Amino acid sequence: MNYPVWQLDAFGGGLWIVLIAVFHVYISHFAVGGGLFLVLAERKAQRENDPAMLDYVRAHARFFLLLTMVAGSITGVGIWFIMSLLNPAATSILVHTFVFAWASEWVFFLIEIVALFLYYATFGRMESGRHQALGWIYFGAAWMSLVLINGVIGFMLTPGAWPKDANFWSGFFNPSFWPSLFFRTFLALIIAGLFGLTTAAWLKDARLRTVMTRFCARWLLLPFVFFVASAAWYRAALPAELQEMIFARMPSMRPYVNGFFLCSPVLVVAGLLLIFRLPVGLARALALALLLIGQLYIGCFEFIREGGRRPYIIREVMYSTSILKKDADRVRQEGVLSSAKWVRHREITDANRLAAGRELYNLLCLACHAVGGPMRDIKQLTAPFTPSGLDAMISGMEVFYPAMPPFAGTPEERAALALYVAQGLNGRSDPAPVALVEKKVEIPAFDPAASPFVLLAWSPQSMRSVAEVKGVLSLLPPGNSLRAQLIKRGETPELVNQGVALSYRFAGDGGAGKPAISGELTAEEDVFVVDNIPLRPGVGPSADPYPTAIIEARDESDALLAETTVVAPVSAEIGCSACHGGAGQGDRPGLYRETALHILRVHDRLSGTSLLAEAQGGATVRCQSCHADALVKAQGDPARLNLSAAIHGFHANYLRGKGAEACGFCHPSSNTVVARCLRDIHAAVGMDCVNCHGAVEDHALGLLQQERRAGKGQAAALMAHLRPRSAGGLEEVAPRQPWINQPDCLHCHVDFQAPETDTVVNARTNDEQGLYRNRTDDSGRLFCAACHSGAHAVYPADNPSGAQLDVLQPLQYQGNRLPLGANRNCAVCHTVAMADEMHHANSLRAFRNE
Repeated sequence: MNYPVWQLDAFGGGLWIVLIAVFHVYISHFAVGGGLFLVLAERKAQRENDPAMLDYVRAHARFFLLLTMVAGSITGVGIWFIMSLLNPAATSILVHTFVFAWASEWVFFLIEIVALFLYYATFGRMESGRHQALGWIYFGAAWMSLVLINGVIGFMLTPGAWPKDANFWSGFFNPSFWPSLFFRTFLALIIAGLFGLTTAAWLKDARLRTVMTRFCARWLLLPFVFFVASAAWYRAALPAELQEMIFARMPSMRPYVNGFFLCSPVLVVAGLLLIFRLPVGLARALALALLLIGQLYIGCFEFIREGGRRPYIIREVMYSTSILKKDADRVRQEGVLSSAKWVRHREITDANRLAAGRELYNLLCLACHAVGGPMRDIKQLTAPFTPSGLDAMISGMEVFYPAMPPFAGTPEERAALALYVAQGLNGRSDPAPVALVEKKVEIPAFDPAASPFVLLAWSPQSMRSVAEVKGVLSLLPPGNSLRAQLIKRGETPELVNQGVALSYRFAGDGGAGKPAISGELTAEEDVFVVDNIPLRPGVGPSADPYPTAIIEARDESDALLAETTVVAPVSAEIGCSACHGGAGQGDRPGLYRETALHILRVHDRLSGTSLLAEAQGGATVRCQSCHADALVKAQGDPARLNLSAAIHGFHANYLRGKGAEACGFCHPSSNTVVARCLRDIHAAVGMDCVNCHGAVEDHALGLLQQERRAGKGQAAALMAHLRPRSAGGLEEVAPRQPWINQPDCLHCHVDFQAPETDTVVNARTNDEQGLYRNRTDDSGRLFCAACHSGAHAVYPADNPSGAQLDVLQPLQYQGNRLPLGANRNCAVCHTVAMADEMHHANSLRAFRNE
C-alpha cells in the first residue's frame, strides 16, 4: 500500500517467482551439496589413484562452476528484483530485520566465489591436500550461506516470538530453524547425487561410468533416511493450526503434497536401479528423468512452504496484501484508498467506481493473481460470480479458503472491487429488476343465498423452491402441497369429509413449461391433502410462480358441491447462479446445468468428495442422500449435518451483516425475480425476513447449535466465525430443528392481541403440532390457514404479479381481501349472527390493517 505497483496482468500471480525461484532454489541446494560431492569424489579418486576418475571430477567441477556461479547468481539477483517489485513492503522488513544476516551471507558468498574459482583453476596444479582444503572452504561457506538464508526463510513461515519482541535472534532461530536446516542439508546432498548421475551417465569409459554411477546413487540413498526423518521433524515443528491448514484445509496444496510423497519412493527405487549395470541409453534417460523429478520434488516442497505462509507473506506479521496485521483493523475502518499512498481515487463515486475497483485490485490482489495468465488467473477463478455474488464471496473468503486474507477495506470498497473484477474483467452483471406481467385469474362464483357449502383451500408452503437439474444435481426437488376443508354452512357449520371427493386441476395445456396436472386430494381427519405435486416453473420474466389450481368438491353422485381456486406458489429462481455461474435468460437467478456442475466441483474441493465424477457419469447427485431433510422426509446420514444446517451454516459466513438482503441472495424475495416469498400484510407494514426468522447469522446458528449438541463436529467449524445479531453469546442461541422449530404468529400476537413487538428473538415452536400450518382454532378442527391462508401470504396479501392472486377466496366468499370472517363477516359459514368468539380470542374485533 505504501509503494507503487508493478502491473503484470497475464504474467502476474507469482509466475516470475515460479520461473526464477524454483530453478534458483534447485541450483542453490546443488551449490551446497555439490561442494561436498566434489571434495569427496576427488578424495576417492586420489585414494584409489584413479586418473580417469580425477578427470571426471575436474569436468564435473567445471560444470558445477558454470551452473552455480552463472545461472545461480543470475537467478539469485532475479529473485531479489522480483521480490522487491512484487512485495517491496515485505522485502523491506526482511532487509531491515536481518541486515546482519544478509551482510554475513554476502561475505560467505564472496568466499564461495573465490574458493570455487581457485578450486577449479588449481585442479591438478596444487598439492592434493591443499586443493581439497579449498573444496572444504567452499563447502563450509556454502553451507553457512544456507544456514543464514534458512533462518530468514524460516522466519517468514514461523516467526516465533519476533512479532512480540522484534528481537533478531527470536526471528532467526525461529521454531522451524533447526528441522528446516537439517531438511535442506540432506536435500542438498540428494540433489548433488542427481546432478552427479547426469554427468556420470555420459562418461565413455564403461568401467568408470559404472563406478561413478554407483557412487552417485549412494548420494541419493544414504541421506534419504535422514532426509525423511528431518521432514517429519520439520512438520512436527509447525504449529498445529498451520499443519491443519496445509494438510487438511487447503485443497490447493493437495497436488503438491501428493507430488512430494509420490516423488520420494521414485527417487529411492531409481537410485537402487542405478546401482546395477544398466544399458547406456537407459542409464542416461533415467539420469535425466531423475534430474527433472528432482526439480519437481523441490518445486512441490517450495509450493507447500510458500502455501503454508498464506494468507501472510510473513506469517502473523504481514498479509499477502502488504498490510501489517496490526494495522488491518485501522485500514478496515478508514478504507484502503484512504490509507494507500499511490492511488488516484480517494473516494468512490458512481463515476469512478470501476476505476477505483481497479486500484483496489492492484493494491490487494495483484501480488498473487494474474489477469488472464497461467498462475491464479483472477478471471478464471471469479468467472462464475456476479458483482453481488463476488462481494459476498470476498466478505467471507478467509473462512473456507485460509490462503486468502480477510478483506481489508470498507464495504463500499469491497463492492467496488467486486464490480471491477466481475463486470470489468468478466463482463457479468447483477440481474436487472424484472418487469412483472399481471396475471389475471377468474374468481369463482359464490351465492351466499343458494350455496350450502364453502370450500376453503390453501398452500401450506409459502413458496416451494425447486432447484434440480436432472442428471446432475437435486437440491430441492419439486413437490407442492395443497390442503382443503369443506364446510357445510348452517347455524352450526359442519366440516364434511365423508361421502365427498375433492379433486384439483391446474391450468395449462401441458406445454410452455406449464404442464396440465390434476389429481385427487386424500381425505384425512377434517382435512383433504395432496403432497408432492410435480410443479416445475420456468426461470426469467416468462416464469409463472403462481400456478392456480381449481379445487372441486363432488358428492358420490358426482354432483358439484363447491368450487374454489387457489395458488400453489413455486419458484426455480433460487440464487445459486450469482456465485456458481450458469447464465439463464438475461443472467436470471436459477440453478442451471453449469451452476450445478460448479456446485459439485466446489463441494469436492472443500469436502474431499467425488460428486462431480458421479454426475458426469450420468447419476443425479441428491443432497438428501447424505444430509437429512425433514421437508422431503429424507433421513440422510445421521453423522452429517442436516441439509438446512449445512447450507445456512456455510453460506452465512459469506452473508454476515447483510440483514434481509442476505435472504434474497438465495430465496426469491427481491425485485430481480418474478416470484416473491413474502407477499402478505407483514410486508405491507414494512417487515421483512429478519423480523421473524432473525438475521442469517442467528438463523444459521440456531440450526448449527442443534447439530453441535448432537455431537457433530462440522457444526462447530461453521459456527466459529459467526456471531449472533440478536442474542447475547453463542450459548444463548436456542437450538432448533429445521421445519419443526419455527417462528409463530403467537410469538408476537400473544393471546391473539395486537403485537407488542415486531421482532422474534429466540422464540420457536416446540414441535410440529405447534407449527402454524398444523394448528387449528379453539374447536380443534378448523385449520388457522383455512381462514388466514398459508404463511408468508396471510390475508390481506398483496401479490405484485396480480392483486387478486393471493386473496382469491376472500374475494370469492366475502368480496374483500381480509381474512375470512374478519370484521364480523361470520355469514360466510354461519347462517345466524355470532355474538361469541368461537374460533379464537379477539376474533370479533375490527381488523386493524385494512
